[in-house]
Amino acid sequence: MSARPRLLFVTDLAYRAKGRRYCDEDIFLSSRLRQDFTLALAHPADAAALMDGFDGVVVRNSGPVLHSQDAYDAFRDRAVQRGTRVYNPLTARGDMAGKQYLLDLTRAGYPVIPTVDRLDDLGLLPAADEYAVKPKTGADSIGLHFARPGLLPDLARGDVLIQPRIDFRYEVSFYFVDDTFQYALHAPDPARRWDLEPYEPTGDDLDFARRFIAWNTVDHGIQRVDACRTRDGALLLVELEDLNPFLSLDLVGDTTREAFVAAMKTSLHRFLAAPATPAAQATPRAPAAPAP
Repeated sequence: MSARPRLLFVTDLAYRAKGRRYCDEDIFLSSRLRQDFTLALAHPADAAALMDGFDGVVVRNSGPVLHSQDAYDAFRDRAVQRGTRVYNPLTARGDMAGKQYLLDLTRAGYPVIPTVDRLDDLGLLPAADEYAVKPKTGADSIGLHFARPGLLPDLARGDVLIQPRIDFRYEVSFYFVDDTFQYALHAPDPARRWDLEPYEPTGDDLDFARRFIAWNTVDHGIQRVDACRTRDGALLLVELEDLNPFLSLDLVGDTTREAFVAAMKTSLHRFLAAPATPAAQATPRAPAAPAP
């Protein structure tokens, strides 16, 4: 490795997301990382061809994998074959590997929205007036449908997840670098997911989030634990974002934002200096869903 590590920062600056400006966040982050690293930006479609010239690859706001599944699969396969250091590491078990973790966590008794993947298992879920049906490889609500029980046979086909529709008070997200909590944001209005405000978590809130960080066993990387607050005050996991979680850095104060950047720099330095993870230990990617 060179004295000044070289990073390939993978992002799609042209991607347009609902309620979020991916490009602004990555322009800011890449400008600050350049203080410590020799850094180049690459579109996801170009990452596999370019990454051999760098000490590590940082995958950031590249949009849902479904929009560029072939390019992502080529990148992932090449990275595993070459032993390329990818941040977040490809060993992550959350959204990076599809939505199977929601089933695994449900079966293990974790505080997660109860989830099954077969109509025959519907009786294992709490009774509900409506159910959510979504692809196991979905993102950004792509392919999400809500349906009354009688309509489920028409929707719950193929590789899908079925969950009761939860009547929650609000959603809250906890942001971590490695296993260290950085900040939390919440959406007071359930109908406006990305109208976020700062949130001061309680000790119980952080214990909840840290259970999933510990389960995921990601030593180096950025994770976002998304949860909903139910009417009875409990928290339930909605998603464990560990591939390219949007960070909403524009909504936190200067001190918090600078602390996050410093933590990310430290994490990356440690990651690049640590022994490489054997390629065989990379978490298998879930089968690709059809493009929407």
